[in-house]
Amino acid sequence: MFQGSMVALVTPMREDGSVDESSLRQLIEWHIEQGTDAIVTVGTTGESATLDADEHCHVIRLTVDSVKGRIPVIAGTGANSTTEAIDLTACAKEAKADACLLVTPYYNKPSQEGLYLHHKAVAEAVDIPQILYNVPGRTACDMLPETIGRLAKVANIVGVKEATGDLSRVTQIRELCSDDFDIYSGDDATSRELVLLGGQGSISVTANVAPKAVHEMIAAALAGDAEKAAEIDAAIVGLHRDLFLEANPIPVKWALAEMGKMPAGIRLPLTPLASQYHEQLRASMVASGLL
Repeated sequence: MFQGSMVALVTPMREDGSVDESSLRQLIEWHIEQGTDAIVTVGTTGESATLDADEHCHVIRLTVDSVKGRIPVIAGTGANSTTEAIDLTACAKEAKADACLLVTPYYNKPSQEGLYLHHKAVAEAVDIPQILYNVPGRTACDMLPETIGRLAKVANIVGVKEATGDLSRVTQIRELCSDDFDIYSGDDATSRELVLLGGQGSISVTANVAPKAVHEMIAAALAGDAEKAAEIDAAIVGLHRDLFLEANPIPVKWALAEMGKMPAGIRLPLTPLASQYHEQLRASMVASGLL
């Protein structure tokens, strides 16, 4: 349903932590100019965990309004409460988002059956395309390929963002799901390989700062041009590493502020990038041609 480089977009904030709507609109225009294939709004990188429900829905509406149908908008609507996930997903549908991205419920560590019933309940409650999101390093909850296979049979669950970095899962998931079930990388360091193995694209943190390069790399991988994809990827490999020097989105928000794309605001309990990491990340940005 969707393919290519899909940016897991930050939510720009002012120094006082308020959402900076002007910077958000400007970032969206830049991404469209640079070739980004879809906007994923209010996910982990968009600080969904620190936005209240009204802000969450407002940012989705603002993003849809800014994009104006030029590329797809995928709204992060996952939660560790099934009823909250349903409410956020309904909000995204009302805002006319093209799809939703639902992270596995975090903190409460549901069983595989619990994961199945949670995502099935959301899918049955709100008729909008939904993408599963498995990132056990953040959630302490790993959705196994067998559970993904079960959920792939639910009509409006259309794909999965697989962020374990375990490339063997691509083969496992593909064997358990129909050919029209999409697999997206949620791990920048392995996104090229995942697409070359048959994935449909990447939901990327790195694309926040290097949208053109990530778009071109994923496009080459989708075309089966492994050599070109590897060449482009080699130029941004330092970003894949150093944008995770501290918890996402701390480094990427600092990088965007250094590029003059937005203020340096971030919400507690997240804090600005520690000073000891500045030079390392700046060096990777220089090497990647961003500064």
